[in-house]
Amino acid sequence: MDIDAWVWWLIGAVGLGIPLVLTAMPEFGMFAVGAVAASAVAALGGGIVAQVLVFVLVSIALIAVVRPIAARHRAGQAGHASGIDALKGRQAVVLEQVSASGGRIKLAGEVWSARTLDSDQVFDPGSQVDVVDIDGATAVVM
Repeated sequence: MDIDAWVWWLIGAVGLGIPLVLTAMPEFGMFAVGAVAASAVAALGGGIVAQVLVFVLVSIALIAVVRPIAARHRAGQAGHASGIDALKGRQAVVLEQVSASGGRIKLAGEVWSARTLDSDQVFDPGSQVDVVDIDGATAVVM
């Protein structure tokens, strides 16, 4: 049984796709794409040197281009806060006197119940406060 070179390259691409799925390492996918490109060269009649050269060049090009883009994308998402995490660190305006026992503030266009971080602090209406935490439906301010 004589199998053409392009079939071997496709078998290699599938073989590289398996660890991609199992380990979630995108580099294996880039190598698999290189193997598919080498398979195309083999199907078009290119020699073994051309096949290996295309495999190496496509794989390296994908790693050089895709990995930095993926790293920037991952780094950009890490700093994106949502929900109550997006409210921490923001400033609010006191609507009703805020003390350790409670009060009301306007935070992000909404009225929130609030309490102070330190039991000795008291903020009068109109004061600017910083939100340091959200405890349930209550903003903790200072």
